[in-house]
Amino acid sequence: MRREIELKLTPSEAFDPQRWKHAVSARLGIPEGRIYHIRPLKRSIDARHKVFYRLKVEVFIGEHLPLSEKISIPSYPDVSRKIPVVIVGAGPAGLFAALTLIRHGFKPVIFERGKDVKARKYDISLLNRGEKLNTESNYCFGEGGAGTYSDGKLYTRSTKRGNVPEILHTLVAHGATEDILIDAHPHIGTDKLPGIIASIRRSILDAGGEVHFNKRVSGLLVKNGKMKGVVLDSEEEYPSGSVILATGHSARDIYRMLDQQGLQLEAKPFALGIRIEHPQQLIDSIQYHMPDRGPHLPAAAYNLVTQVEGRGVFSFCMCPGGIIVPSSTGSNELVVNGMSNSKRNSPYANSGIAVAVEPADWQVYNDEGPFAALRLQETIEAAAWSAAGRTLKAPAQRMTDFVKGKPSATLPECSYNPGLVSTSLSAVLPDFIASRLSKAFVDFDAKMKGYLSNEAVLVGVESRTSSPVRIPRNELTLQHPQVSGLYPCGEGAGYAGGIISSAIDGVRCALAVAGKPQ
Repeated sequence: MRREIELKLTPSEAFDPQRWKHAVSARLGIPEGRIYHIRPLKRSIDARHKVFYRLKVEVFIGEHLPLSEKISIPSYPDVSRKIPVVIVGAGPAGLFAALTLIRHGFKPVIFERGKDVKARKYDISLLNRGEKLNTESNYCFGEGGAGTYSDGKLYTRSTKRGNVPEILHTLVAHGATEDILIDAHPHIGTDKLPGIIASIRRSILDAGGEVHFNKRVSGLLVKNGKMKGVVLDSEEEYPSGSVILATGHSARDIYRMLDQQGLQLEAKPFALGIRIEHPQQLIDSIQYHMPDRGPHLPAAAYNLVTQVEGRGVFSFCMCPGGIIVPSSTGSNELVVNGMSNSKRNSPYANSGIAVAVEPADWQVYNDEGPFAALRLQETIEAAAWSAAGRTLKAPAQRMTDFVKGKPSATLPECSYNPGLVSTSLSAVLPDFIASRLSKAFVDFDAKMKGYLSNEAVLVGVESRTSSPVRIPRNELTLQHPQVSGLYPCGEGAGYAGGIISSAIDGVRCALAVAGKPQ
């Protein structure tokens, strides 16, 4: 007999299977000897009052766990001689599109402007030291996409758009721990993701697919409204009747290329703000209601949202035990992001805090058509660059000083390695963002007493929350309305936000190419 039950466990009990058996025995009133196996299904922390774990389990009473194969890489068919489908971009959308195409008998051919995940690491190390930005290989561009070196958070609300468990199982098959299958907010970590991404690439290559690095798509080959292929680095042509465009939210040159070729684009609402960093111990004490979280609890996270003057202000990409990193992709701009390693053991906690940006905010740039919202984004990033002395240092201000509207004479220690420059962030951010952030921080402090702290530092700017441009598509066929065979996909096209939702959209586009139900 099998039963599904939820256990309420202390932090020290939550990861000890033997103590699960004691709890199940007491809960169901059966001898421990009758409990043959306990399979964890979902694990989450409840810290509303006293901190404990909720663990949903399947209990096998008087019967053994059925023999099942370990989650492993499936046997993909050989597609080396099958119809090629071009995929532009090797982020989660592109990689999962490739695996899906292989399963359905198509040959994926990926063109990635950046480097492979291992070579990319060197460029990121130079960027972290504030020495050099490689505009083709950085936190946003390169194998694995923006998520690979900025954390690997897997939580998504897009559960109705695709098969999330299938995405997670594929990641486990390629090297992720099975914890991501049961944790309420699964996370892989920047130290683990590169190996997983490289394993997915090997699966694609072993099946006869192709992955080309340092190959930038500079044009599309279109004839009579039909896709015929792509142009690489302004000279080489590669023919294909289907192209999945999965470039990520920072490939601005792709948007301009599409516009020059006469393809429809749309300005799109997004969000913009700053990244805030607190001492992790402060966040732990607020969330866990104790001065020391002890050895059994992870670095505490938070999720905050409020309305200020009719606009949403919210936290996102919260990185407990993480660091702030430079995420620019072009010269004369300053962008920051956050990441954590798998152990989340940094002494700092950081999170993006963003304000919703709406069409009224980019009216001054309306003469730029579909690039109006993008132009606003670029203007703010350039202002941050100038405020920091035109270097990779970042403009920063103590949280309490920002709320009081006064400059910071000193700045606290911060994880942002290139360094900080004390700046009035109200001079960098438009007033509609700065004023709402200031009021939101007061509201956040009411929800998390102690959050509004002189120990916290604001670092600017966090501007790449999502794409400010949408590439339109028919939601039945997933093709661009002007070009048959062109499939706008993922974050860069405006249809996803994060690793899992991007992977789901990659799967959907691949199924559309294959003529299969989505």
